[in-house]
Amino acid sequence: MSTTTLSTKDNIRHTAEKLFRERGYAAIGMRELAREVGIEAPSIYNHYKSKDDLLREICFDIAEQFFKAFEIAERIHEKPGKKIKQLMKAHVSVIARNLEASEVFFNEWMFLQEPHLSDFKKQRYEYEMKFREAIEAGMKQGSFKKMNSKLVAFAIFSSLNATYDLLKNNEPMAEENIAEDIANLLLKGLKE
Repeated sequence: MSTTTLSTKDNIRHTAEKLFRERGYAAIGMRELAREVGIEAPSIYNHYKSKDDLLREICFDIAEQFFKAFEIAERIHEKPGKKIKQLMKAHVSVIARNLEASEVFFNEWMFLQEPHLSDFKKQRYEYEMKFREAIEAGMKQGSFKKMNSKLVAFAIFSSLNATYDLLKNNEPMAEENIAEDIANLLLKGLKE
């Protein structure tokens, strides 16, 4: 049986995700992080030059995963309802594969330093606009009733982004079932 061991850099990142999620980015120092990883404090700087570098890597990696999942899901269906459902499932899938990092992404991004904070906000806006464009396309085709696409996207993201609470609580709820049920619930509101 083979076991996978993390590189020191990966171990630092995973430990940071866990600590940032549990106690918040502001409460964790690099010395404490090094201690948790089991390395000397100066050694951590061989892998990350600052705590902000760690946060930036986590946030931008998750953002990239959301964009890639969106692009793949968008190609699967042409009908608006099926496309939106697939996009929602893809979003939940990224969260499910990255529970701790996703929670950091959702709750700690505001601690990013400039220019990374502005870049991150721009990416979030672009991602939201991709969802809004898919929703608006469904409205134009008559598949969805006319509504404010910003409000619809807000409701979708609020629901989808909260799924990490369901997934991390070890309740007997599968990722696929959560995504399917949320998509059905939200799409019903768009269609009636």
